[in-house]
Amino acid sequence: MCLALLVILLHCSSLKAREVFTINKVEIRADPSLQVPNGDALTILCIADISKSGNFTIEHHFTFFKDGRILSGITSLQNRTEHKIPAARFADTGEYVCMVKAKEKKKKSEVMLVKVTGLPKPKLTALKNMVTEGEELVLKCQVPEEAPPLTFTFHKLLTPGGPVTRTKKELEKNFTTIEIPVEPGDKILRFQCIASVYSAHGMQESAPSNVELVTVVEPFSTPALVIEPSLNVTEGDNVKLVCRVVVRNYDIEIIIQKDKVILNSTRGQNTLTYFTKVSMQDNGNYTCKVELGSVSKEKTVNMVVTELFSKPELIHSAKMIDEGDWLQLQCKVKGLLPVTKISIKTRYLGKDNLLNDSSSFITRAHVNNTATYICTAEINGIIKESDPVMINVYAPVSIPQLWIVPSVRDVILGRAIHFQCQSMYGTPPITYKFFRGNKTVNSSQIFNKLSADFRDKPTEVGVEQYSCEASNHHSHIRKRSRELNITVIAPVGKVNLISVPKREVEDGKGITFHCYVETGSLPINFKLLKRNNRKPISEDTKMDTKVIWYKESWSRQDSGEYFCEASNPTNIVQRSDVISINVILASWQKVLIALFVLVIIVILSCGGCSWYLRKKRKAKHPSIEMSGSAGVTNSAGVKLEPRQNSDGQYYPGYMDDSENHMKATDENKGPEHKITEVEYTEVEVSTPDPHRAPVQKGTEPVYSEIRKANNDSGENRYSSTDSW
Repeated sequence: MCLALLVILLHCSSLKAREVFTINKVEIRADPSLQVPNGDALTILCIADISKSGNFTIEHHFTFFKDGRILSGITSLQNRTEHKIPAARFADTGEYVCMVKAKEKKKKSEVMLVKVTGLPKPKLTALKNMVTEGEELVLKCQVPEEAPPLTFTFHKLLTPGGPVTRTKKELEKNFTTIEIPVEPGDKILRFQCIASVYSAHGMQESAPSNVELVTVVEPFSTPALVIEPSLNVTEGDNVKLVCRVVVRNYDIEIIIQKDKVILNSTRGQNTLTYFTKVSMQDNGNYTCKVELGSVSKEKTVNMVVTELFSKPELIHSAKMIDEGDWLQLQCKVKGLLPVTKISIKTRYLGKDNLLNDSSSFITRAHVNNTATYICTAEINGIIKESDPVMINVYAPVSIPQLWIVPSVRDVILGRAIHFQCQSMYGTPPITYKFFRGNKTVNSSQIFNKLSADFRDKPTEVGVEQYSCEASNHHSHIRKRSRELNITVIAPVGKVNLISVPKREVEDGKGITFHCYVETGSLPINFKLLKRNNRKPISEDTKMDTKVIWYKESWSRQDSGEYFCEASNPTNIVQRSDVISINVILASWQKVLIALFVLVIIVILSCGGCSWYLRKKRKAKHPSIEMSGSAGVTNSAGVKLEPRQNSDGQYYPGYMDDSENHMKATDENKGPEHKITEVEYTEVEVSTPDPHRAPVQKGTEPVYSEIRKANNDSGENRYSSTDSW
């Protein structure tokens, strides 16, 4: 029994393990279509195509997205579901995606673009149906079905200049309000609004809203302006201007003005009057203006004034008069009526001074008569004045003075000179002319009593003559200054220094320096200096462009670098190039040194020869001694001592001389004697005494080996003998 249950459980587990499925495709659809009119129903369908290994159920999780944001989520055992929108609006336009998730598997559909066309008709409301001119009217336009952002456009209809449009955007509300001022003259106002929306998928605009009617009430009427006795008057007539207006108990303000000048005003009244006696200046437009807050109404009329008499004319002999000449003035008036009063006056800073109560004025002109003149005439209470006339009386100029600033006697070539010219007397403006010789250099006009400034740059060395001339509007007099003589000097040019002889001079001899300049005014100061020495060696002032210096008895201390400085009254110092002077030995000094060197060479040569001869003599005797000191063997092959013969017999006294000689040679040895040369010398060895030891009779040749050092200062010789 237990075994059967185990088999059944294993079989069920194997069946469950075979529940295999895959999501083939997810499809999204729009019903009725991808483009839906605003307000219609819209259904978004999501269908999952799933393949299964058996007849088993799967739980599906459907998620709807719009423009990347989650719209809704539905869980179902069916392989399809839908998202319903009862009334589609423009805000529902966008890209839709459906995602299906089953267990751990999920899949998305393709993107589907749905467009909602059109917008609902907006609703327009006016907060008041009756307004007054100048009042602010509040209008409200709304689209309650749509979502922001929205753009609202308001239209004021049936205006003389065409519709007036106002636009306003709302980012967070589906309605907006605006305030529209009511203009004077408006009677019945008509308004409409339109809503529009913009997005990445396009723009939609609604149909026009309902029309709102608003009635406008006038606070006061358009004013009436009357000129009495008429619009056409003559100078001197009394005129009254009357402005009237119909008011409905408002605190209005009435103003009468000509052009921009206010003539009269009142507040709280419905009538305003202005009186005046007219002249030609009163000819023009007059305006009556009535204001209340922002409401303003006006009426303009034109008044024509006929001239009673013309403007007087001041006739003058001349505008510029020489002092002492006659000043004549006459005032003329043209008109039908006789002149009541006529006057001639001067005017200064707006203040008039009476000269004469008649039509003419004559006097001998003086500088104080320089002024502005006018004449006035009066007829029937109307006063007119002529155009002002400026008359200048000119006193003659005095002889001008010319000087240099600052005052100097000489000037440097190429540098600007500052001149000043002034006439102490004369009516400005004064014109000054500046001359170099008879040539005009410059001119200047001075409008006060100050001097005129001139500058000139001389171009030649020598004496220049300058003068200036003064004149004004006086008709006859023109005066010239005395001539001012200026000496123009040139600074020194390039300085050159030459020495004879050049560069080298023998000890005890002299040298000549030639210093000269290429250009420069005389006198010229020359200085000869040595570098690093402030005190001049020589100094001369010459009326010439060159100088020669001779300096004798030069010594080794005079060697060095020399240069020349040159200057003239310009105080500009120029310096030459530096030249080097080297003091060498004199000829007799060279001969003396040569003789001294020759004597030294002779002495050294003699000493060398003497040393060489001594060395040769010494070379013979030590070689014999050295041969005896070498190791000698007898016939038996036994090595003998230095004092032994071939038979082993000792020579008396031999060792002492040999040892002394070896000591002397050893003491002369040094490191430089290590490298030696070998010489072989044939010597004769004397037969030893027969009483000392038996030796072989006769002579016997012995070869001595001598080792010589490389140098000749000492020798170390080693000798060896071989018996034949």
